[in-house]
Amino acid sequence: MSGLKSLDLFIISLYLLIVVVVGFFISRQREENSRDYFLAGRNMGWFAVGLTLFATNISSEHFIGLAGSGASRGLAVGNFEWMAVFFLILLGWVFAPLFWRAKVFTVPEFIGRRFNTTSRLYLSSISIFTYLFTKISVTLFAGGLIFRRMLGWDLQTSAIVVVVLTGIYAIVGGLRAVMYTAVVQAFFLIASAVVLTLFGLQEVGGLAGLQARLPADYFSILKPASDPDFPWTGILFGAPILGIWYWCTDQYIVQRVLSAKSLGQAQRGTIFAGFLKILPVFILVFPGLIAAALYPGIEGDEAYTRLLTGSLLPVGLKGLVVSGLLAALMSSLAAAFNSAATIFTMDIYRTFRPATSERKLVLVGRLATTAMVMAAILWIPLTRFITAHIYLYLQSMQAYISPPITAVFLIGIFWKRINSRGANWALVTGGLLGAARLVLEILSNSGQITSPVLSWFAGVNFLHFAVLLFLVSGVVLVLASLPEGRFSGTPRRETFNESFKMPALALTGESGLRLAGADRFNLLLSALLLIFVLGLWGAFL
Repeated sequence: MSGLKSLDLFIISLYLLIVVVVGFFISRQREENSRDYFLAGRNMGWFAVGLTLFATNISSEHFIGLAGSGASRGLAVGNFEWMAVFFLILLGWVFAPLFWRAKVFTVPEFIGRRFNTTSRLYLSSISIFTYLFTKISVTLFAGGLIFRRMLGWDLQTSAIVVVVLTGIYAIVGGLRAVMYTAVVQAFFLIASAVVLTLFGLQEVGGLAGLQARLPADYFSILKPASDPDFPWTGILFGAPILGIWYWCTDQYIVQRVLSAKSLGQAQRGTIFAGFLKILPVFILVFPGLIAAALYPGIEGDEAYTRLLTGSLLPVGLKGLVVSGLLAALMSSLAAAFNSAATIFTMDIYRTFRPATSERKLVLVGRLATTAMVMAAILWIPLTRFITAHIYLYLQSMQAYISPPITAVFLIGIFWKRINSRGANWALVTGGLLGAARLVLEILSNSGQITSPVLSWFAGVNFLHFAVLLFLVSGVVLVLASLPEGRFSGTPRRETFNESFKMPALALTGESGLRLAGADRFNLLLSALLLIFVLGLWGAFL
């Protein structure tokens, strides 16, 4: 058992028991209708929304990937974590009001109302693809690494065990069970990460001892523009494209906001999650630096598990840390399963069978979850062909998928003249270019590309590629939205959705007139959060 003692195994078993009991208890309280199953009855408070946003985001690949990048490159990967604060605030004050007041189940449903059914079905399909290849598969793979090194299990067996345990409550209880178990899991994953970081800092002689053992540039959060992984130009211009897509337009995240009992509760939940997103740099990236200091020359993906399998932690605490890793893994898996099922059921199945009963919709959602699980397990061995660093693989895959979606949302939602023809062309064109980049990268890594142009296209930094893809998608979106006959003299034909009514933004408050007291408090919290994050950035430049 690679150093796990009876007390460690007891703590792990206790964690699993608590999660199963909570999930089972919540599942017994369910009602068999789509609103309860897919949106938790829209009755969740800000505390649960905030914690589950954090637990959904932080998964096993964050523990492995953030620590691995920290061990290899220092704090630069933390830019993605702190930049998330800005996008969570954007989610709360701009996007959440749009989705909330439109009373939609899913983000594709919202984009379908803005444009047409084609764009809705396309975004639904891309979303499910994304959950399979950049969320579920990578989460399972990272979890498999942990189980293999900690327990000696093979990758496939580890994935199957975790999927079964997670699927018990995710399939039966729907989003309510997923969110309540995620609240429990959030406490475990935060506590475990804090414990490992504190013991690691003590081992290396504190922050001063850590700085003495590592190069100075490890503690700088910005890298030169020529950096192969984290150029400051990519961080400044490319990372926001990924961030807006992930935090503001992805059902995987937005579904938690849609479950809130009110818009004010949803906004406060996003702010709370923003404060929590400050933590990963200190409790997930810093362990990578600690591993690099204690074990010079360590491979990036081995950093976190090396700390666990060594003598750093006493008996009992090692079990707590493994429980935290399990919590991160299971919370993200359950969220991805539920979100994929929601999109398939409400945006694809119901589109073709609009008269389906509520009970049948729930059944379809459960069956869709099972199919996603099987497909994810089959994909796991292939993830290693992209890169040795799991977190960079996740980010790079998002860079190939997110730019056209971000362009359609940012330009299409706030500029009425953008129409369905433009949206469809932008999504398809951007999607094809992103897919071409992925294929060429795989071929380039295997040495099968000799063309200089194709080699450049396959090798340009993924954040820089995101900027290029966003610009191309935006140009296609605007040009394809020009009225037919604009230059040819033929009759004009507008294709934007005239029936779409843009809901008011949140800055006017839920009354639509002025900010209520709760809204003013949320605005104050947002300002304090921004000031705090900017101060941290300044301290680590």
